[in-house]
Amino acid sequence: MKKEKKRAFTTKEMVLIGMMAAVMAVISQLQIPTPGGVPVTIQVFGVALIGSILGSKRGFMTILVYVLIGAVGAPVFAGMQGGLQVLTGMAGGYIWGWFALVLLAGIRPNLKNAKTNITLTVIAALIGLMICEFVGGLQWAFLSNGDIKTIMIYSFTAFIPKDIVITVLGVILGRPMRKIVE
Repeated sequence: MKKEKKRAFTTKEMVLIGMMAAVMAVISQLQIPTPGGVPVTIQVFGVALIGSILGSKRGFMTILVYVLIGAVGAPVFAGMQGGLQVLTGMAGGYIWGWFALVLLAGIRPNLKNAKTNITLTVIAALIGLMICEFVGGLQWAFLSNGDIKTIMIYSFTAFIPKDIVITVLGVILGRPMRKIVE
């Protein structure tokens, strides 16, 4: 009797990953351009939502699929852009940071207390957001020959307050949707 190989992902999971990569592409088009070259977006909402709905493993694969589609030139990044130049440009570090955010937003504590579970997930997602902001700020500072302190101060006023709110919303709104997709 032949032993069946366990697949990395089921067909259902692959479809969910593809659908959520498409959702991320749509969310990415909602932006406000800024003079600094890094637009104000709600992309971290999408990343936190994806992590919350799909969990760390499938969420990570969703962001990987999205990034790979954009890397080969499909216009899925903010402002209908695509290509490696986006990933290596001013806002590229934020995209790389999404991997930490989706992994941490996808954590599913299995404690008996539901409030503790959501609190731990929100805290983990916010740690992921701070990693994302730090990686993004580093790449932005490096490419612009800017002062990291100045960029972080700008980031803490222009991006982070909004990003904290939408990250928490993404995690909270994703929890009931998780039950639907499982």
